[in-house]
Amino acid sequence: MENLTHLLIAWRGGDAGALEQLAPLVEAELHRIARRHLAGERANHTLEATALVNEAYLRLIDWNQVEWQSRAHFFGVAAGLMRRILVDHARRRSYHKRGGGAVRVSVTSADPAVPTPEVDVIAVDEALGKLAGFDPRKCQIVELKFFGGLSEEEIAEVLHLSLRTVQREWNLARAWLYRELM
Repeated sequence: MENLTHLLIAWRGGDAGALEQLAPLVEAELHRIARRHLAGERANHTLEATALVNEAYLRLIDWNQVEWQSRAHFFGVAAGLMRRILVDHARRRSYHKRGGGAVRVSVTSADPAVPTPEVDVIAVDEALGKLAGFDPRKCQIVELKFFGGLSEEEIAEVLHLSLRTVQREWNLARAWLYRELM
């Protein structure tokens, strides 16, 4: 995947051909992230994985000036964009339905060993806003792991932290979010 990083750097440098080569390389991974986001949704959710990927992709193409560090950094940003798209979608739906049928996601779906209680994505977004207010690094770790599906090793690479630090901060952030959302 080092080729992906080189293409990201070339794209940032203005190489339009790099974007054309990049699109098919990232499409499958973006779909995986989108399916992960939508896995906890209600059956009649109006946003499908392909629509979520397309919306995120349209937003990402305007980010050609970002200093991409690695593929993990790129997919972390993409996952954050998908989160914002889903939150916006849920807010629009909640506005029309007054809270009914809010988008549901599992706080612990990044860790299959833990039972997966469902909470609404707006509540998760608000909780992450609180977490970012007093510990931005833990918030970044949650976004990259939960929304981006990045491994702890990839998160350590993106944030320039040790693996043990990422593991410790993830456990603390997950416990805080669980308490905040229950």
